[in-house]
Amino acid sequence: MFRRLIPSNSYRTGYDFATRFWTRSLQTGGGNAVSPPIPPPLSVLESEHDNALASTWAKAFEATHGKIPRDLVELSFSRSSGPGGQNVNKVNTKATLRCSLNQSWIPRWAVPILVKDSHYVASTHSILVASTAHRSQAHNIEECLSKLHALVLAAASKPIKHGPSEQQKKKVEGLIKAAKAHQKMHKMHRSSVKQGRSGKGHGFDF
Repeated sequence: MFRRLIPSNSYRTGYDFATRFWTRSLQTGGGNAVSPPIPPPLSVLESEHDNALASTWAKAFEATHGKIPRDLVELSFSRSSGPGGQNVNKVNTKATLRCSLNQSWIPRWAVPILVKDSHYVASTHSILVASTAHRSQAHNIEECLSKLHALVLAAASKPIKHGPSEQQKKKVEGLIKAAKAHQKMHKMHRSSVKQGRSGKGHGFDF
C-alpha cells in the first residue's frame, strides 16, 4: 500500500515536489529505486497553470535520473548476438523492456507523442526497448531503464510552454511604456495643433 502524501486539491494549488510528491522506496536487484512522481491528471496542456504543473512534474521526474523501479516494467532476457567476450553469447545478457502506456506515472499529455515513437508497439499499447550494449545483464537492464526514462521525459517536455523570462518581461514592459509615452506625445501634439487652428483668424479689429 502506498500512502498519499499530498491533499486531493493539490492539483489546483500546485505541486511542491521538493517536499511533498508521492514516492515509495523499493529494494531491487540494482539497489534502491524511487518511483516516479505522479503526474497531474492532464490530457492536454491548455492554460498557463497546466503548463506550470507539467513543468514542475518534468523537473521532479528528471531528478530521478532514470532510476525507475523494475517492478513498473516487464523485463525479458535472451542471448546477445553481438560481439563481446566469451561469456556474452552463452548467457542471457540481452535485456528487453516493455512498459505499458496505461501506467499512472506516465503523463497523459505525453502519450500522443509516445505513440508516434519508433519504440511504440501498437498491439500492446506499450514502449519496447532493448539493450546489448554491455556484457552483463544488470548493466543492460539499467540501460533499458535509462532509455525509457529519456523517452518519457522527452515526450512529456515537448508540449510544455514555458512562460517568458524576467528579462523578457522587463523588455516587454519597457516597450509598453515607450509606446504609451509616444502615444501621449502624439495626443499632445494633435491637441496643440487643434488649439492653434481654433485661434487663427480671431484677432482684434481696430
